[in-house]
Amino acid sequence: MACQNNVYLLHAYLDGELDAVRSVEFEEHLKSCVDCARELRGQQAMRQSLRAPDLYERAPESLRNRISAWLPRKIEPTPVPVRRHSGLEWLAVAAVIAIGILIGASLFSNNTTREQANLLGEEIVASHIRSLQPGHLFDVQSADRHTVKPWFDGKLDFAPPVKDLADRGFPLIGGRLDYLNHRDVAALVYQRHKHFVNVFIWPTESKPAKLPEVQTIQGYNVVFWWRDGMFFCAASDLGIGELRQFVQLLEQ
Repeated sequence: MACQNNVYLLHAYLDGELDAVRSVEFEEHLKSCVDCARELRGQQAMRQSLRAPDLYERAPESLRNRISAWLPRKIEPTPVPVRRHSGLEWLAVAAVIAIGILIGASLFSNNTTREQANLLGEEIVASHIRSLQPGHLFDVQSADRHTVKPWFDGKLDFAPPVKDLADRGFPLIGGRLDYLNHRDVAALVYQRHKHFVNVFIWPTESKPAKLPEVQTIQGYNVVFWWRDGMFFCAASDLGIGELRQFVQLLEQ
């Protein structure tokens, strides 16, 4: 069986859903992880076997003839007299159609927004899990925000706010570049005892509509918020109460 932290990435890789960066990173992981490589080969072999032509059999021509014989003969439709509708009736029909279109558009928009939020949450959790692999947690390792913040200069088109919460039990331990939501983002890394918290940051013109405040995916909690033209999301295996406490401290 694939290692716990890479089950999601393995299936996404198999289905061709990973972007180029994540595909390369996962292929590098396969070189050193015997379990994931074995699981991938097994999944590929099973898919190939299910596509074998000998699994399919064409129905005999006799069956086609029997079904055709059972079908009723074609019946000519009886003309139906057309009744003329008044102008008011046509207006009522048009109003009903317009209302139906508006309701359908609203439902489609809500479903699309939820789907986009779920995909973003899954992408964030995948990045958090990947960061926990050896050598992926930091690009710059430091507890000094005056070291971490300047490190991002020239590497991003924005300056992420950096805050140290060591005196509140959540020390800053470093930062790195990451890629989320089709763009480069800043990732700040904090620690709580033996748990790590990734805070992803990127600029946005407005608060995303109807984005859930909290999601739990694969046992990891994600908290979203927006402030001063910046979008934030914190991901960790901390309990949701403790993660909310961290976010409140970060917002003070």
